[in-house]
Amino acid sequence: MSHLALIRPIREWLVDQALGEPDIVAMFETLCQRLSGVGIPIARARLIWQTLHPLFGAETVIWDRGKPAELERFPHQDQETDAWKRSPLRFVIVNRIEVLRRQLYGPNAMFDFPILAELKEQGYTDYLVLATALEGRVMLNQAQKGARGIIITWASDREGGFSEDDLTTLQQIQRIIAVACKTAIQARISTNIATTYLGERAGLSVLSGQIRRGDGERTSAVVWFSDLRNSTAFAETLPAEGYFSLLNAYFEATAGPLVDNGGEVLDFIGDAVLGIFPFADAGELADAARRANAALDRTIELADTINRQRAADGLERFKFGVGLNVGEVKFGNIGIPQRLTFSIIGQTVNEVARIESMTKLLQQPVLAGGGLANLNPERWRSVGVHKLDGLLDPVELFAFNGALAA
Repeated sequence: MSHLALIRPIREWLVDQALGEPDIVAMFETLCQRLSGVGIPIARARLIWQTLHPLFGAETVIWDRGKPAELERFPHQDQETDAWKRSPLRFVIVNRIEVLRRQLYGPNAMFDFPILAELKEQGYTDYLVLATALEGRVMLNQAQKGARGIIITWASDREGGFSEDDLTTLQQIQRIIAVACKTAIQARISTNIATTYLGERAGLSVLSGQIRRGDGERTSAVVWFSDLRNSTAFAETLPAEGYFSLLNAYFEATAGPLVDNGGEVLDFIGDAVLGIFPFADAGELADAARRANAALDRTIELADTINRQRAADGLERFKFGVGLNVGEVKFGNIGIPQRLTFSIIGQTVNEVARIESMTKLLQQPVLAGGGLANLNPERWRSVGVHKLDGLLDPVELFAFNGALAA
């Protein structure tokens, strides 16, 4: 019996995967196992696709017989590496080839790409590349931004390599594999985009269906608000690239530690960072405060490191103020139906913005309300009770006992 008859259940399974929400790593691992189970001598397989992610340009699922599949991600490259220029994948993409086969043993063996000799040394006997464009465009082309598609490489270590039946089966099932992969890849890209631009909590909320104006919830949180000093002067005196460089350095020092310590950046308001460390109940408040304090410590350390390097490079140093507060916030969609943002509002948010504005008046780079400061009194000292703009009742403010230039 040919493979074509045996793989009918695999084709039906792939359709089910395409109609669901498959995890692409688990799906590809199961696919390789099932294809091996019907007699196709696969010993090594790679699934490659281009992605939309601020850090990574492409992703690969790596499968080797007897090992669990793994996901590998490749950073964006401004220039093609020598290894990529000599890759059969690049050759397939640039020349728009759908099928490339190289036998690694026997009279028809060919080693026109360096990886082929490496595969032969590892005991492989046959190598097959199958490429399928998605949406009618070339796939995974570093030189053509926006190209989409998938490439699968199959390798065998059986004596004689793939049979004609093996090759026919893999080629005929390629398109349905591509359909199932497209579903999984689009879900990954949607999540990447939503969480990158909205933050993890907001992005996942939007993807789960909270997309109408007014959709949202109440939550308790430690709220972080930081603002760049002298931003107007920087904007007017620095060239555009210099100003963006300074902004990104400042965001790296403030927003980066916030996220690294379990917080969420909800918005970049010009040169301000609005973030939260949410908690469900009073029992989780101490942990949220610990993470906020850890982010603050790291911000101070990182800002000093970055500024030292900028000064050494002859670039402008940056200063900023940080306000911290604790309380309930309303978290959800605001705006107009045609243009929404997922953010937080409420008295706690208003207070934290006013607290940060007081850092300039009091010449204290970091200020917090008593809700946070009283949890770790050794880290804070009172700077008195002050009237905040727009608030009826005066608020006692606390300065941070750390080293950060005002």
